[in-house]
Amino acid sequence: MRVDAFDYHLPPDRIAQRPLAKRDASRLLVLERGSPSREDRLFRELPELLRGDELLVFNNARVIPARLFGRRLGIHSQHPSRKTAHEHLTGNVEVFLTREKEPNIWEALVRPGRKLPVGERICFGEGDLEAEIWSRGEFGLRTLRFSSKNEKSVAASIDRLGHVPLPPYIDRPDESSDRERYQTIFARRPGAVAAPTAGLHFSPEILQRIRARGCETCEVTLDVGLGTFQPIHVETLEEHKIHSESYEITDEAAEKIIRAKEQWRPVLAVGTTVVRTLEDAAQVAATFGGSKYLNAGRAEANIFLVPGATFRIVDKMLTNFHLPKSTLLALVCAFGGTENILAAYAHAVQVEYRFYSYGDCMLIR
Repeated sequence: MRVDAFDYHLPPDRIAQRPLAKRDASRLLVLERGSPSREDRLFRELPELLRGDELLVFNNARVIPARLFGRRLGIHSQHPSRKTAHEHLTGNVEVFLTREKEPNIWEALVRPGRKLPVGERICFGEGDLEAEIWSRGEFGLRTLRFSSKNEKSVAASIDRLGHVPLPPYIDRPDESSDRERYQTIFARRPGAVAAPTAGLHFSPEILQRIRARGCETCEVTLDVGLGTFQPIHVETLEEHKIHSESYEITDEAAEKIIRAKEQWRPVLAVGTTVVRTLEDAAQVAATFGGSKYLNAGRAEANIFLVPGATFRIVDKMLTNFHLPKSTLLALVCAFGGTENILAAYAHAVQVEYRFYSYGDCMLIR
């Protein structure tokens, strides 16, 4: 399937650069799966648009301040790659954390990467935190070993010194308000480098009204990685290598999901990250056994959902609008039908919906 099939035109002024004053003030485009009918609504009307017996599944991943700005200190004197007796280098460095491999050891993008060899040390803040480039990986990734130079932990120093990793299409520096607004109200598990943006619309009041309708909720964790912004550089979806992301489904969440499926109650996934978590877990269970639906536990999501895919768990989806020719748009098209979704996107552009992370959303049911 050609990637060009998932293209659409988006004027730059449709990309939301800041969140609205209130979380639940966004617009909501309501679609029926496999049907051209659509309706323009407001997100705060969501509780009334539900049947009242749905299980809503949220991603409780918490975004870490993954962008760090530091300066070069030269190659560590004891590192095996050290080739000279003295090397004192200066210059600014940007580090974008992508995944914690072990405690205090992170996979990251480093800029300027070509000028920073293995063994290079980087200092952050007033010397409170240091990192050493330990190895090189694929796609420009580096492995960094962090160490704290004061009584604070590495995690605490990263939290204090780091910047909110706003997506590249938000054309401004991060602001103090982003620390709260680029985070869902149910974010509890640190580790993500991008927000599960469909969840950004929920306020405590909306959650209360949803539960008052009779709906049930549960949470899973998928650490959204840098791959969520990874462009497709090949001509067909079949050629693209999908990124993997770590997820966890607790026993409690698995029990609620299985019970909903057994009772024929709709499972509403809040965001593509939840869809990917549930459908990957369902695929693993179908392949290797265990539960009829899915198993609890930790795993790596490697599933690539494209048109023609089978959805074993998810019956409804709430999602933001996604970039043209992206894996996430392909996922949404797989769920709602390519022609239907692209027509909805054209409508959203025409009536000036706000797009992407801080933008509006759509309910596909």
